[in-house]
Amino acid sequence: MKQTSRILRTIVACSVLLGVMAVNLAAAPQNPADKFKNLEFREIGPAVMGGRIDDFAVAESNPNIVYVGTASGGVWKTTNNGTTWEPVFDKEGVSTIGDVAIAPSDPSIVWVGSGEPNNRQSSSWGDGIYKSLDGGKTWKNMGLAATHHIGRIVIHPKNPDVVYVAAQGHLWGPNPDRGVYKTTDGGKTWAQVLKINDDTGVSDIAMDPESPDILFAAAYERRRTPFGFNGGGPNSAIYKTTDGGATWKKLTKGLPWENSTSDTGRIGLDIYRKDPNIVYAEIQHEKGGTFRSEDKGETWKRMGETDPRPSYYSQIRVDPNNDLRIWELGAQMFYSEDGGKTFNTQRVRGIHGDFHAMWIDPANSNHMITGSDGGIHWSDDAGKNWNFLNVIAIGQFYEISLDNEKPYHVCGGLQDNGSWCGPSMTLTRDGIVNEDWQVIHGGDGFYAAIDNVEPWIVYTESQDGFIDRRDMRTGQQRSIRPEAKAGEPHYRFQWNSPVAVSSHEPASIATSFPFSERFRTKTPCPATTAFRNIQRSQRSANRRSRPTFSGSARMTAICKSPATAAKPGKTSRRKPACRREPM
Repeated sequence: MKQTSRILRTIVACSVLLGVMAVNLAAAPQNPADKFKNLEFREIGPAVMGGRIDDFAVAESNPNIVYVGTASGGVWKTTNNGTTWEPVFDKEGVSTIGDVAIAPSDPSIVWVGSGEPNNRQSSSWGDGIYKSLDGGKTWKNMGLAATHHIGRIVIHPKNPDVVYVAAQGHLWGPNPDRGVYKTTDGGKTWAQVLKINDDTGVSDIAMDPESPDILFAAAYERRRTPFGFNGGGPNSAIYKTTDGGATWKKLTKGLPWENSTSDTGRIGLDIYRKDPNIVYAEIQHEKGGTFRSEDKGETWKRMGETDPRPSYYSQIRVDPNNDLRIWELGAQMFYSEDGGKTFNTQRVRGIHGDFHAMWIDPANSNHMITGSDGGIHWSDDAGKNWNFLNVIAIGQFYEISLDNEKPYHVCGGLQDNGSWCGPSMTLTRDGIVNEDWQVIHGGDGFYAAIDNVEPWIVYTESQDGFIDRRDMRTGQQRSIRPEAKAGEPHYRFQWNSPVAVSSHEPASIATSFPFSERFRTKTPCPATTAFRNIQRSQRSANRRSRPTFSGSARMTAICKSPATAAKPGKTSRRKPACRREPM
């Protein structure tokens, strides 16, 4: 009996102890993030429209191996000539890529420069340069974090430890970490071998394949602000070294700045592989265009004035087997058979334009790869016909939104690829495929605001405030862009003006543009739409306080309080969950 009593007391004591522990555990503070620790990201596409490509690197010993660097989707690799692709950079610190390079003497050594070099409103900055010793399986950051944007990497043809980097530096302000950097120990240490000033970086480098101590560097002075872009200055030029970067000289003879004080902008460079005496340059200048040198850059001849939108492109390629066949990348592809005297824009057709990258097989000039704002394209007949590789999801979304349906849908706007909507899941065996995504708007897609009550109604927006209302059931679409009244100044919109639908009054849509003017409509579409200014009183104050330089204030996000609808003349005390676009 005594033994039974002891057992009962032990059980009671344990129960009390467990109860106390449970209370303590319940009282212990928990990290809200713990609720999501078991969640994993699931790729839902789409791959149908591609995304901006910045560079290719191909193993010349095995052209089936290709690396592609994207503007915001990291690095991808194929080992079967583009049939399948694998993301190899997802675990690194950034996903914006400027350049990719393979060591000619050892294709397992791959370098990636982060931070895309194109001077867009949406250009993301990187955190330096990365190196892989196992073909992209693992990476190590090798420094140069403050360079932000790396335009080119070139590697010594026989010594993979010797690497040169074209560093553009900060896009939004001055900084000393720009110019040409060199390492001779595989990235353990770096030397800034060419420094112009804190405003001038280097956007391109070309190495003589026969004499790798001879290099050409394209210096580029640039600055972006919230209200505009200045792409040029007196310090942009071509520099040459013959001793591996120990000394440099500014090239002048025959170039636009020889007898001109006008500003020079972005410059693209390339060297003819079979005869490195021949060098080409694409130069932004009032007397610029396409230039050719036949004495390793000592003297130049202007071949023509072609130089499409330099700040966004400035990529020139010489066919490795024909020094007169020139490709200049732009919104269209410019093709020349006479060394740049004349160009044809009709050779490359039927694929998405805005080209930024090109690789031509030195063993077979018919085999080409090009990359544009619309993804990756393959050609086997020297650019006459192209195959679009819509097998990797690299769409560059600016904004996304969700509805409250089950399953919910995702809508969003993409850089230069319109706006799209797609499901979060499907009942088909293959899951979500390209065909499940629907294009709902053109141009550069930005905000896509979904009606909370009628989720088939989506308000989509492209650049300069072009807002449409679309009925997803019928495909009917009409413009609801705010327009100034007669006699008022023309409305000026931000590149991506925010759009929001009220969660309390679904017929109330708000948008915004410079001077912090916000407009709202309560008139349900498709009736005549009327926007009214809900902050006109701020105009004069904003005009008094704005800077003296040309431009305006910048509004990139608006939202309404998720609490209750505010009464006239009053505002909600609940803080709205707004998002801000990083500068």
